[in-house]
Order: sequence, then structure tokens, then C-alpha cells
Amino acid sequence: MSASLFNANDHLSGQLFFDSWRAASQSVDAVEPATGQKLGKVGMARPYEITVAACAGQAAQRRWALTSADDRAAVFYKVAELCRNHWNDIVSWIVRESGSVKAKAEFELSISMKAIQLAGAMPHQSQGLVLPSEGGNLNLARRRPLGVVGIISPFNFPLYLAMRAVAPALSVGNAVVLKPDPRTAICGGFIIARLFELAGLPQGVLQVLPGDDAAGEALCIDPIIAMIQFTGSTGAGRMVGRTASGNLKKVSLELGGKNSLIILDDADMDLALRNASWATWLHQGQICMSAGRVLVHEAIAEEFISQLAEKASRLPIGNPNTEEVAIGPMINARQRDHALKLVKNTVAAGGTLRAGGSARDLFFEATVLADVTPAMPAFKEEIFGPVAVVTTFATDDEAVSLANDTDYGLAAAVISKDVSRAMAIGDRIHAGILHINDQTVSDGVSNPFGGVGASGNGTSIGGPANWELFTDWQWVTIKSAPPPYPF
Repeated sequence: MSASLFNANDHLSGQLFFDSWRAASQSVDAVEPATGQKLGKVGMARPYEITVAACAGQAAQRRWALTSADDRAAVFYKVAELCRNHWNDIVSWIVRESGSVKAKAEFELSISMKAIQLAGAMPHQSQGLVLPSEGGNLNLARRRPLGVVGIISPFNFPLYLAMRAVAPALSVGNAVVLKPDPRTAICGGFIIARLFELAGLPQGVLQVLPGDDAAGEALCIDPIIAMIQFTGSTGAGRMVGRTASGNLKKVSLELGGKNSLIILDDADMDLALRNASWATWLHQGQICMSAGRVLVHEAIAEEFISQLAEKASRLPIGNPNTEEVAIGPMINARQRDHALKLVKNTVAAGGTLRAGGSARDLFFEATVLADVTPAMPAFKEEIFGPVAVVTTFATDDEAVSLANDTDYGLAAAVISKDVSRAMAIGDRIHAGILHINDQTVSDGVSNPFGGVGASGNGTSIGGPANWELFTDWQWVTIKSAPPPYPF
């Protein structure tokens, strides 16, 4: 059993990570959704504390940006080592606080470690370009840190969706103020704070301040915060985008999705079922990349739906901390009730419930809705629950039309034995991410990740995109003597 990262009195009794661990003036309970058990208390930042954190971050960032590449990289190597040493403890927090099954929690920690390792390599990478010049002069374009970056992260993949922004932002010389979702403030915020604290990151370079909407607004309007990286719902993202852009900040928005998994008539049935199950029910469907629509060719639709419903009925549901289950609890009653309402309204509109459709406490059954048409609520709205929404099509053109019948544009996938046919369909789908012969839920960390339309502003994060996202270009010219201008 790995050692614990936390001491309850020092870290989980109402603190913020604010230069150091400090008692907050207000706090909320951290609650295990599977049981309702209290896991600790987390501080909630007030807007003025965001302002103070930004000022402290600005002073610390100037020193951090001047730190040698070797010393900056060493911090990330140490963070990765700490993740390995505290593996069981971190996985346990993800399971208990976010309702993840153990396999999902372990996968989340593994890709978070990959993000840390890739960030650790960035200080030693090229910092810019030598541009064409004349007459022995030097003409350069170099990457420079933005200053203080504000990061607002969600509850569903709390550790990874915070770490994928925190790690590269820090590695290129920025300071960071992280506001994790209060529902997962420990595994989405305080774990990150402890890892970097123990790894020797200088004080003030990273601040972790859970908070409500007012704290988020304070991040978006503070003049010191140079950029906002937001991952969350489209509704909240619109408000963040308006506020941050209105204050002339760089803005990265990673938002919701109504993603289509297209299954063609030549698809291997077993593989199609496995991909559809994973894409719709993983982490109770609470993933922006979940397949919000499973589009199935009419020639195989009945066989597919029958077998998918049978698979749904066999999936074990329960407390992932104490049982071997495939479906854990939803994050809270509000999210459960939203999904239940969409299922109910879709059935009332003519959809057919083939499996599931009900919930016990926060445990929502794996659900299959068939005969869903574009006019029905489950086809149009993001459910964020374990619901497979199945719509049939007759031609490839119809599949493309159905997939594009949405304001979202995050991910799409096509399954077929004919890769050329699948690519021809994929080329016509409006999405920032496309998978051929895979499902929609995927992030390899080293790839640019981003959506378009209501899924985001197209600003990719990850891999080579991190340099573009977390730095600005500075043009530099060097001449041997000042030019003799004519006046």
C-alpha cells in the first residue's frame, strides 16, 4: 500500500494551497458519491483571494522563468516519481471522490503521468526559430511564457484534465492559478498541489484554489491573469469566453460534445458492440468525448440493438471502492436527474427503451434508447449519463448528415472493414477529432486535442499544441549597428 499524500489536519480540513497550505474562510465537504460519506473539507476561495494569488504568482513567475532548463525539468521528473510511489493512494482518491471505477482511475493516473513526462521534456526543446535575414543581421522568433495562467478544470477526469494544462503551462515558465471543480477538488487539485510541493516547485508558482462561479469570474477579469484554459460545459464555457475575451485574455475552451459513433453494415458485430459500450458507458457517460449518438446501418441495426441491450443488462453497478463493477455512481443528483429527464422525454416522444432507464440513488443503469430520431431530446442534447442513443441510417450520405446535425464538433468515429469508405465518411464530418475503427473516447496525450463549434474555440491542447497554447511569439532582431534612417 502506497503512503498517503495528505495529512487530514494539514491539508483536508478546509485549506487552500495559496503559496502554502492555509485555512480558508469558507469550505465545503468533499463527499464520496457512492456512499455520501464525508472525505474531508476543502477550502473555497473568495474573489479577493484569486486577486492575491495572481499577484503572488506574478512575482514567483519571473523567478521561475529564469530557472535553468535542467532545474525546471527536474521538478517534473520528481513529480512522475512521486506518482509512482503514491499510485494506490492517488487511484483511491479518484475512485472515491469522482465515482470512477478502478480501471478508469488507473488509466487516468497513467495518462496524467505521461502528460507530466512530456512536460518535463519541454524545457530542453527548441524555444523558437531563426528567420531569414540580410546583411549579417540576426532575425529571430522565440517562444516566451505568458506570465500567469488561469486554469478551470472539471469533475469527470479531474486529475488528468487539470494536469494536461498545469504541467505544460508550468514547464515553459508560467505560473498557474488552478481552480478545480469543488466536487473533485482533492483529486483534481490538491493532489496536484502536493505532488509539485513535494517535488520542490518554488512557492507561489502554483496555487490551487477551488471556488464557485464568482471565483471563476475573478480569474477571468483579473488583469494579471494572461490566459484562461477552461474545460467544462458549453454553457459555462460561453460565459468564460465572453468574460475573459472581454478582458483581452488568451482563451482556450474545451467544451461539451454530441459525438457520433458510426457503425457501417460491414462492421464486425462483436467489435462494434465493444466500441459502442465503451464509448457510451465508460465513467457513467460523464465524458465530453462519449458517444452521444450511435448511428447504425439499418441492415444490422436490430441485431446490434438486441445485443447491446443484453450487454447493458449484464453490466455490474455499484460502489467502485468496494466492488468490482463496470458502472459507478454519477457525480451528483442534479446530473442524474438531467439524464433521467432526457430519457423520459425521449421515450414520450417515440423512442424505445430497450434496456435500463432508471436509477437507484446515484447509480444509473446502463441504458439503451432505440428508434431515436433527430427531433427527439436525446438526439439533440448532451446527456452526460450512461445512455446509448441509437439511430439508424440507410446510406453513407445519411450517416454524414445525421452526424453533422449538431452545433457541437468534438469527436467522431467510424467502424468498418473498408477503411477507404470509413475515411470518405470521416472527411465529411465536422469534428476536431476523428477516429477510424475506434470509438470516440480517446486521448493519447501527445496529440493536439480540441473541438470546434459548440465544443470549443478550436484551440488545441496537448503534444505540439502546448507550445502554441502556453507561450507567445516574440520577434527579435539584432543588428551590428543602428541603421542610418533618412530623418
